[in-house]
Amino acid sequence: MEKLFVRSAFCLLIFLLHSFHLEHNTKMAATKAMERGFKLILGSQSMARKRILTEMGYDFTIVTADIDEKAIRKEKPEDLVVAIAEAKTNEIISKLGGENQYVNDSQPTLLITADTVVVYKGVIREKPNSKEEAREFIKGYSGSHGGVVGSVIVSNLKTGVRRGGWDKAEVYFHEIPEQVIDDLIDDAITFKVAGGLTLEHPLISPFIDSVVGGVDTVMGLPKELTEKFINDVL
Repeated sequence: MEKLFVRSAFCLLIFLLHSFHLEHNTKMAATKAMERGFKLILGSQSMARKRILTEMGYDFTIVTADIDEKAIRKEKPEDLVVAIAEAKTNEIISKLGGENQYVNDSQPTLLITADTVVVYKGVIREKPNSKEEAREFIKGYSGSHGGVVGSVIVSNLKTGVRRGGWDKAEVYFHEIPEQVIDDLIDDAITFKVAGGLTLEHPLISPFIDSVVGGVDTVMGLPKELTEKFINDVL
């Protein structure tokens, strides 16, 4: 697994560079999938995942899964994120009419699903359910650290071949002021991400001390795994 050690100033720089290059990458995105002869579906509405996949050079459509993630329980975070991504895959395939719809296509269609959780002091944290829980989550990170475990599953809908796995990273924080915590809680995005933690948020990025592991894993889509699984299923 690629290891990165990123200081807080660079975290903000990464966010700005992502935004700066997004338009250019969007123009180039169609090339990679078209040249390799397949279509791509992303099973997520996550802005971060869409940005990462675009930066990887892919054009894609979006189909989301309607599942109850809370109904899927596993003791280990690695097992949980893989199980939820699998459930998303199966639900989307069913929504699309089943894999038989793609068997006779001239080009394969690949489906990518993913899931992410935060692990704090051995406890799995998913999306916060309330402002109180969000405050508890963010205050816990202040002057401390949290682990991020993220999965990705790539399925070839024409052949039925599927590959999946997980990656992890650790995020270390400086002390986060109470006012910043209040402002984060007032931002709806806090309740849409695992552990209430979004690395690229301009309010939180100045208080990130370092990241050990892949920044893309923290943001929701491990690039290295995704690229590997795309190659594996073709």
